[in-house]
Formats: sequence, structure tokens, C-alpha cells
Amino acid sequence: MRLAELSRRSGVSTATIKFYLREGLLPPGHRISSTQADYDEEHLRRLQLVRALIQVGGVSVAGARAVLTAVDDASLDQLSRMGTAVAALPQALPAPAEDDAEAPAAERVAVELQRRLGWRVVPENPAHQALVSALSALLRLGYPCDGEALLPYGELAGRLAEHELALVEQFEAPTTQLEAAVALTVLYEPVLLSLRRLAQAEQASRRLRGDAGAGDGGEAGGAED
Repeated sequence: MRLAELSRRSGVSTATIKFYLREGLLPPGHRISSTQADYDEEHLRRLQLVRALIQVGGVSVAGARAVLTAVDDASLDQLSRMGTAVAALPQALPAPAEDDAEAPAAERVAVELQRRLGWRVVPENPAHQALVSALSALLRLGYPCDGEALLPYGELAGRLAEHELALVEQFEAPTTQLEAAVALTVLYEPVLLSLRRLAQAEQASRRLRGDAGAGDGGEAGGAED
């Protein structure tokens, strides 16, 4: 397909596609003349991934390039490529500051929790560091964050990870699986947040107002005069 068709099918303007090409986020098309190139389904899928990263995930151009470099790094095995690509995505929180007084205690809680869940502890993983920052804030403000309070979150996260990897494995090509892992991480996080808040609204409605039979959520979470 030509550039115009790639733009039409992807919903991305030709100017933006050209920018992605210049920045190395999209591989060059197959040259058919000195001024024209042809693009295929691989370009379309990669363009959709770039769009998910930048427009939905809020990833910078440099960050997107780091993710895609990991996806395309054939010198790494599949697990390393997936881990590197996902780790390059922005985290909810930065690593704790060096002068964070609660960070050592938060680190202990994070390590204990992961061990109870049977997970490997990788302190340099950006997600581990973000977890420590989150736990540090909870400790500082006096909210529950011991192992018993956190274990259900970890167990739910484990089941979600199993489900997501099963979705990824539906794709056959290794590179396509890596792209899907990145895209699902970016696109499903707002879905998870939204569902959690909807569930909170529903549970609050049932517990605080006693309408245990409410199933349509019509009033849950809404304002009432």
C-alpha cells in the first residue's frame, strides 16, 4: 500500500507517519522509486503500536524508540526482549528519592510481598522501584500497607498477568507477541483503573446505601440531589 492508504487505514495523518519514519519509530517502506515507497501489514501493525504508545500511553518519542528497540533486538531471547520492552514503559511513580526516610521499610514490605506471592524479586526493575515509592507514601501517611493488606492485590495481579499472557500467546509470530505485550500493557492499564473505580462505586453503593440488589450501576458513583 502507498503512504496515503497507510494513513487512511491507520487513522494517522501522512505528516505524522513521515515524522515517525524520520524518528525511526516506523521502518522504511519498500522503495519502488526514488520518491515512492510501498508499505505492508507489518507497517500498519507497527504504526498502531506506535500510536498506542504515544497517543494513548503518553510515552515520549525517545521512550517509544527505547521500547521498539527492545522489541526488535534479535540478540536477546524472547523473555528478555519482553521484559526490556515493558520495563521501558513509563511507570506510575519514579524510584524513591535518596532522602526518603520510609523507603527502607517500604522496600522490606515490597520484597516480603513478592516472596509471599512466589515471585522473583528484581530490585532494579522499574516496577519494583515504583512499588516501593507507592508503599513509602502509604507508610508516611499512615494507611494500611502490610503484607495482609497488600496480598489480595498481588494475587489479583497474578491472575491478571496469566490472563494477559494467554492473550499475547494467541499471536503466532514472536515479534507480534512482543508488540501485543507492549500494546496490552499500555491499553489495558486505563481499563483496569476504570473498572476498579466502577467496582468501588458499586461496592460503596451496596454497603453504604444497602441496595444490595442494584445490578445496573445506574446510580452508583453518581450525584444525587
